[in-house]
Amino acid sequence: MTSYLIRRFFIGLLTLLLITFVIYGLIRTMPGSPLDTDPAMLDPSKMPREEDLERMRKVYGLDKPWPVAYIQWLRNVRYGNLGHSYSQRKAVSELVKQRIGPTLTLSVTSLFLTYLLAIPMGLYSTVRSGKPEERGISFLLYMLYSFPSFVAALFLQLLFAVKLQGTALELPLFGHQSPGFDEMSSVQQTLDRFWHMVLPVTCFTYASLAYYCRFVKANMEEVIRQDYIRTARAKGLGPIRIILHHAFRNTLIPFVTLLGLTLPGLLSGAIILEQIFNWPGMGQLYFGSISTRDYPVIMALTLMFSVLTLLGQLLADILYAFVDPRITYH
Repeated sequence: MTSYLIRRFFIGLLTLLLITFVIYGLIRTMPGSPLDTDPAMLDPSKMPREEDLERMRKVYGLDKPWPVAYIQWLRNVRYGNLGHSYSQRKAVSELVKQRIGPTLTLSVTSLFLTYLLAIPMGLYSTVRSGKPEERGISFLLYMLYSFPSFVAALFLQLLFAVKLQGTALELPLFGHQSPGFDEMSSVQQTLDRFWHMVLPVTCFTYASLAYYCRFVKANMEEVIRQDYIRTARAKGLGPIRIILHHAFRNTLIPFVTLLGLTLPGLLSGAIILEQIFNWPGMGQLYFGSISTRDYPVIMALTLMFSVLTLLGQLLADILYAFVDPRITYH
């Protein structure tokens, strides 16, 4: 296992270098620059002089060829320096620290609800396969999966924040806290955060719920056709024991793969939903950094999401060995 982990480490390191090199080259060669989005450049009456522009290019590091600037960025990252945001005039690490909490609040809650609901629904659909209730669940899940989450977000906002305004069912339209949040008691702050989370979490959850439920059912239906399941039935084992102890246990390998791939999604957020709900998360930060050509923020988030993706894949591979003793790594 040790040699396998060392090998994966160096492969992952090479992959990170290739990803960051390509992304850095793309953002530096795409049209526009941080100077184009600087407020000082938007007012024709206050256009800076050429020497001021040259000084700003040096400050932003735009006076160097992008391969040279990439090497400088790598050196800074090696010492834990992710740079400073051009548009927000803050350290990138500080921006990430501010945004990571709201994103984790949504993503972890959504993932927990998804697994909590999808697994029993998938198992129930397997047991009742072909029955009217199973067909009804499948029809509902297909509808949810095909319905865009950003469209659902707009409908839910219209219903709960506009149509039901002034009623007990009214929910906040956007944001993650109400005005005067700091003056509230701890209980009031918790409730305020909860009510602001209801609509975003619903939109985050329902599509993935449909996918995970169908995923569990599809893998379970493949497993219950195996000979050892028929043998367990012939021995007189009850259906609940067969489903939970024998069948579901053997669907964990593809399930572990899916779990590993969700790791980067926990921090990446959802750009469109965070924009709609004005949720101050990582997705909104990423979108804003691309719009303003904020190279340090783009590169820091790209690096973080790439590392999480590689760690998710490694975690899935390691968990294979625990789920299936036949799998070994050398």
